[in-house]
Amino acid sequence: MTGPYVLTFSCGDAVGIVAAVTGLLADHDGFILDSQQYADLDTGRFFMRVAFRGAGPRFPAGLAGVQAAFAPIIARFAMDARISDAAIKPRFVIAVSQGSHCLNDLLHRWSTDNLAIDIAGVVSNHEHQRRLTEWHGVPFHHLPVSDANRAEQEAAILTVMADAGAEHLVLARYMQILSQDLSAKLSGRCINIHHSFLPGFKGAKPYHRAHERGVKLIGATAHFVTSDLDEGPIIEQAVERVDHRDSVEDLIRIGRDVEAQVLAKAVRWVAEQRVLIDGRKTVVFR
Repeated sequence: MTGPYVLTFSCGDAVGIVAAVTGLLADHDGFILDSQQYADLDTGRFFMRVAFRGAGPRFPAGLAGVQAAFAPIIARFAMDARISDAAIKPRFVIAVSQGSHCLNDLLHRWSTDNLAIDIAGVVSNHEHQRRLTEWHGVPFHHLPVSDANRAEQEAAILTVMADAGAEHLVLARYMQILSQDLSAKLSGRCINIHHSFLPGFKGAKPYHRAHERGVKLIGATAHFVTSDLDEGPIIEQAVERVDHRDSVEDLIRIGRDVEAQVLAKAVRWVAEQRVLIDGRKTVVFR
């Protein structure tokens, strides 16, 4: 057996899409491991993810052969498609500022083989997380930023990614707003995490302000970065109940735990090619 491979795609909805995909796999001795699909009736778009492997002599040789086999169907339905070798871990660069909770969680999951990615490097506008990063054997890149050098600093981030062969950037509490240019260049490839309260509190010291208002739920949101601040397509969310007995310190501790868990799930879904963008929202095949 060869593979596994993963095919994901979106296209205009039509009769026969699933039959075409599964029929092609059957004709080429493909064995389906998992298949999920969704039709967005509001937009007329169809989304599908199928994981499969070879189970006979007619199965194409290698990723290039699989891609060639699917090319006629992709063209026929005008699919926005991607086929990947699931045995190859996608490479990520992590951006962080001073807080360590999200970075530490990702590094731990990665180093214990509980997150199927390759962390190719960490970039930061501070030196605070160098020791943690290098302890895990990951390259650390200190890239200070100010209004005067923002364009050069963001270009350096892209260089780090290119040199490391990394496709994705994770903002693990990176406390800088990306420019519209960088956001556009990393469209669909940059994941951010931020606190998400009900009601929401923007600006400085959100946990203090939430405590003052006596909130009953706190949480976190992971989303793709766009030029609209904190309004990109949402990948994963979670909330935790709190009450009047919780201090500001309690809210911060609980909030950080939720942030780390939500970000790790979002990274996992993206790494496993389970997230497809549907306009301003996402389809997540969990």
